[in-house]
Amino acid sequence: MSLVLHNFFRSSASVRVRAALNLKGLVYEQVSYVLRDKQHHSEAFLTLNPQGLVPALQLADGTVLGQSLAIIEYLEETQPEPALLPSDPLNRAWIRSLAQAIACDIHPVNNLRILQYLDQALSISEDEVIEWFRHWVDQGFAPLEQQLVDDTRRGEFCYGDAPGLADICLFAQMANNRRFDVDMSRYPTLQAIYANCLQLPAFVDALPENHPHAE
Repeated sequence: MSLVLHNFFRSSASVRVRAALNLKGLVYEQVSYVLRDKQHHSEAFLTLNPQGLVPALQLADGTVLGQSLAIIEYLEETQPEPALLPSDPLNRAWIRSLAQAIACDIHPVNNLRILQYLDQALSISEDEVIEWFRHWVDQGFAPLEQQLVDDTRRGEFCYGDAPGLADICLFAQMANNRRFDVDMSRYPTLQAIYANCLQLPAFVDALPENHPHAE
């Protein structure tokens, strides 16, 4: 059995892993779940991943890994080329901090189950849900823009001229932002990095609309 990625086409965490797999040049199969239909809560999937979350990466020996950043770190350790993290510890910590500013601060409050709870349990209007999403993106992107705008380590990407972990997280978030018409004019540095990602097939192929099971 080859690598199998259990994912949802529009999940930004799934986009992260698809981009990482593509950048590493790894071949993988995809199994898709429709989150709005609770397919990720099926008995079969919960047997694979008791968290009931996507993505989950099933290895050739049947081992299943959850959590997108943990999956990407595993790929980095087992398939070190091309590298997604710098070689020295200080800059590795810097890139992880940028990635986690998105994956740990923006994404968790804006993922589908949170937005559904706002809508279904708290009866928040659609316009208010959109405003919620935009608010938390802005809370994360404003300092991220400031951190990167004058950083001498930045090149075409967050660190140098090759994409890495921070770019993967930024790319996935930016792809998700399009659904909520987030105004990116205040973040020209982030926008430029995203545009550079879009020049690479590994990122383009990871976009939700290019998923083989996109709705």
